[in-house]
Amino acid sequence: MKKIILGFLVLVGSVVAVELGKVPSSVILDGDNGGKTDGSTWNSKMLKGKVHILFYVDPDERNLNESLTQALKKRHFDRKKYVSVAMINLAATWLPNAILESKLKAKQKEFPDTIYVKDKKKVLVKKWGLADDNSDILIFDKKGELIYKKFGKLSEKEITSVLALIEKNL
Repeated sequence: MKKIILGFLVLVGSVVAVELGKVPSSVILDGDNGGKTDGSTWNSKMLKGKVHILFYVDPDERNLNESLTQALKKRHFDRKKYVSVAMINLAATWLPNAILESKLKAKQKEFPDTIYVKDKKKVLVKKWGLADDNSDILIFDKKGELIYKKFGKLSEKEITSVLALIEKNL
C-alpha cells in the first residue's frame, strides 16, 4: 500500500501545470518527441520577446476554436510584436502521422508567420498539465509568462477578451 501511495505522489508531483503569471518549465521538442515542421528543435524558451499565442490542438478538435483563429486573422497584429504557434498533439488521434505531417508542412507554407510544431508523445500534456484530446489556448507575454489559458472552446465573450489581452500586451 505504501508503494502505491508513494507512486501516486511521484506521478502527481511530476505533472506541473502551467500557472498564470509564471514562466512555465522548459520543454524541448525534437527528434522522436516532435519539433518544428522543418525538422528543427522547438524550445519553450522561444516564447519570449514577443506576445505568443499557442494553440495546442488534437487534430480531431482542430476546428473547435476556428472563431478565434478567424478573429486573430482579422486583427492583423504586428508580427514584430506578436507570434502564433500551432502545436499539434499527434499522439491524440488515430490519423497517421505521415498524413498529418504532410498537412502541417502545407499549412506552414500557406501561413509562414505561424510556427507549426509537432508534439508526437504528448510532452506538453505531461510536462505542463495541458488538456489532452482538446483545443488548448495559451498566451504568453514578452517575458514568457503565461497570461491566459483556456482548455476547450472559447465563447464569443472570451474571444473578445483574448483579443483585448493581446492588444494590451503588445
